[in-house]
Formats: sequence, structure tokens, C-alpha cells
Amino acid sequence: MSPPRQAQPPSFSSQEFRSALGMFATGVTIVTARSADGQLIGLTANSFNSVSLGPPLVLWSLARAAASLSVFAAGSHYAINVLASDQKAEAERFASKGADRWSGVEFDEGVGGAPLLRGTAAVFECFNRSRYEEGDHVIFVGEVERCRWREGASPLLFHGGRYYTELPL
Repeated sequence: MSPPRQAQPPSFSSQEFRSALGMFATGVTIVTARSADGQLIGLTANSFNSVSLGPPLVLWSLARAAASLSVFAAGSHYAINVLASDQKAEAERFASKGADRWSGVEFDEGVGGAPLLRGTAAVFECFNRSRYEEGDHVIFVGEVERCRWREGASPLLFHGGRYYTELPL
């Protein structure tokens, strides 16, 4: 018997799928860039993952409906800022629509002008290597040109719709 050539329709609702995905604990990032006209862009994302050590590649995804999609698609660089456990307010601010995301936010300028948030657990400065359109999102693959981390920093975690900090077992 040959394997099917396409996936079967889902046997669950979108809400059931979302609830199941919520059982996977993730870190929390703010992905940042600077538009061609100098505007600062940033959004909270937990769809971040490593891809390869050689070359150093990471990925993240963004909804096709996101207002910032054109900036990330056209830009040469972006930064993935891994939030520390004391940055819950920043995670919420950059996830909110209509909020003044950048008011009072301290950052340094990275490769290609991408803002590097201060106080983060880690930062990955990425060349915008490739994009893949899948479903209702675009998957971005970044080639990491520079990275740094703060020794001893505790990351901000997200699980089941709530924020957490790490506790060693």
C-alpha cells in the first residue's frame, strides 16, 4: 500500500489545536528591524527555533496578515531578542495592537540597524536569508551574524497562555 499523497483534513477545531500547542512551553522573543525609512519595528514571537549550527541558522514565523510583514520581507537584517524573566511587560507591550511599543525602550543598534533590546537573556543578529510561505504564516530563516547572551540570565517562558520563569528540577 502506498502512503497518502496529502494530509487528511483535521479531526479537531482551531481552538483545540491552539490548546494542544499551548502545552509546548516556549521562550519569548521580540523580533526587531528597522524599515527602509528608519521606522523601528518590533513584535513579540514565540515561534523561534534553531535550525543549524553550520552555518548558524535560526527560524521564526510571522502571520501573513501582520502589518509588519512587508518590512521583514524586504529588509536585509533583523534581530531576535530572547527576553529575560523580568521582561514580561515588554513581551505584552510588543504583542499589543495600537500600543506605543518603543516609548522608553532602551536599545542599541545592531547589524542593518535592527534594534537590540537591553536587558535581554540573549540576542541573535540575523541576515534575512530566506522565507517560506506555509499556511497563514511566513517562516523566516535567518543566518546569525552575531550573537550574545547574558551569563546567569533567567529566560521568560510561555505555556498555556501564561508567562513563567524557569525553575531547575
